[in-house]
Amino acid sequence: MTSSQIGIMISIVAYLAIVVIIGVIFSKRTKNVGDFYLGGRKLGPLVTAMSAEASDMSSWLLMGLPGVAYLTGVADAGWTAIGLAVGTYFNWLIVAKKLRNYSAKIGAITIPDFFSQRYKDEKKVLMALAALVIIIFFVPYTASGFAACGKLFGTLFGVDYHIAMVISAIIIVGYTSLGGFNAASTTDFIQSIIMSIALGIVLVYGISQAGGVGAVADNAKSLSGYLGMFSTHDPETGQAVSYGFLTVVSTMAWGLGYFGMPHILLRFMAIENPDKVKLSRRVATVWVVISMAVAVLIGIVGLGMVKKGSLGALEDSETIIVQIANLLATHGILPALIAGVILAGILASTMSTADSQLLAASSSASENILGGLFNLKLSETAQMVVARVTLIVISVIGVIVAWNKDSSVFKIVSFAWAGFGAAFGPVMLLALFWKRSNKYGAIAGMVVGGAMIFIWKFVIAKLGGAFAIYELLPAFIIALVVNVIVSLITPAPEKEITDAFEEVKATK
Repeated sequence: MTSSQIGIMISIVAYLAIVVIIGVIFSKRTKNVGDFYLGGRKLGPLVTAMSAEASDMSSWLLMGLPGVAYLTGVADAGWTAIGLAVGTYFNWLIVAKKLRNYSAKIGAITIPDFFSQRYKDEKKVLMALAALVIIIFFVPYTASGFAACGKLFGTLFGVDYHIAMVISAIIIVGYTSLGGFNAASTTDFIQSIIMSIALGIVLVYGISQAGGVGAVADNAKSLSGYLGMFSTHDPETGQAVSYGFLTVVSTMAWGLGYFGMPHILLRFMAIENPDKVKLSRRVATVWVVISMAVAVLIGIVGLGMVKKGSLGALEDSETIIVQIANLLATHGILPALIAGVILAGILASTMSTADSQLLAASSSASENILGGLFNLKLSETAQMVVARVTLIVISVIGVIVAWNKDSSVFKIVSFAWAGFGAAFGPVMLLALFWKRSNKYGAIAGMVVGGAMIFIWKFVIAKLGGAFAIYELLPAFIIALVVNVIVSLITPAPEKEITDAFEEVKATK
């Protein structure tokens, strides 16, 4: 092992030790399932904001977004970032406080539990359906996180992919199963800081190695369509390709996914003081805007480094930050330690999403299916054991799904994001803002939204042309319309349900 690899390893091992220690600390404070899955609703505004966004961004921020910008320029990455920034802001603005107050009033600690309690679904159909949606989309989503960790360590140190993936999974499962929601949220807060540091270091170092801001800008300007917002650069032909209005709308539709993301919505439910949501919203939005803008810039800078000869041509554009970190590590032990922090940032972004997904999937299986649907009555101790065992079982399934090292990480993420956005997003918005919505509409909307993701992606989109758009947009719209129509043609909700709605509505 070279001195560069040793320096990188020291930083990564130190980071991993910290997250495990956090899990041990919070294990002593986790006394019941409410603490395990929702942290006793005691998250402060900064931890709420940063943990929500860290769990959201995953390795997509440090690998996917720079990779897209590197290859095709500003438009595709830029419109995606704009859509996500807008979605982030409005999710905090209209959903966060209302969901916190509503879930506290009805005593819900998971998303399926919220839907079931909100509509007084005594047969637990809505709860079971929501739990099933979470498991269907989160198991492969979690697997993609394990796979990303395996590929990162395998690339850096020549470690066997499967060994690296299993070790990463054990560490993530370890601190999450020990400390539950509070451990995941606190580590996510730390991980967001590490991700920010990594982005900043890579950008500054990359610009210096590319010959300065002027050289980076000149290189980008020389590529046809590279800096346009309504055109992209085709790296194979060197020509500009039109980026039309429909494509812009489809790309920005990524923002709709936020309204249905269980691991983000759980953070809203866990806020200690609803009056501090405004501060959380500002912190979260500013961090998202800055971090995504820097990620796009890194892709552009990386291409400038290749043009100058500082980096060789990349076989995989999504490894741009990894390659820049490796180059930094060649300058000595201190730069190698800093490079280790950068790579720990990539690891952090992956782990922060995986731990949150594990909790959401675990809560759905243990709390909502075993406890809710099958009505198993367990003691607090037994509930904690079931919660942790369920989390481990789901992790094992995730490892099995990720066993193929050639599996695509980011296609799975995109598909799962669409699935949650369409299945849960319309239901959540109508549950919070439309008194006339009922359980029949919610069930129909959830089924249609989830099903349309599969139908649109694997059937309709293959027709090409205007149909070849991101499946989240049409599925979200269709699910929303179906929810409204079914609610209107079925019996109105009972007075007890509408009274609770009005009470929450009156809450300031």
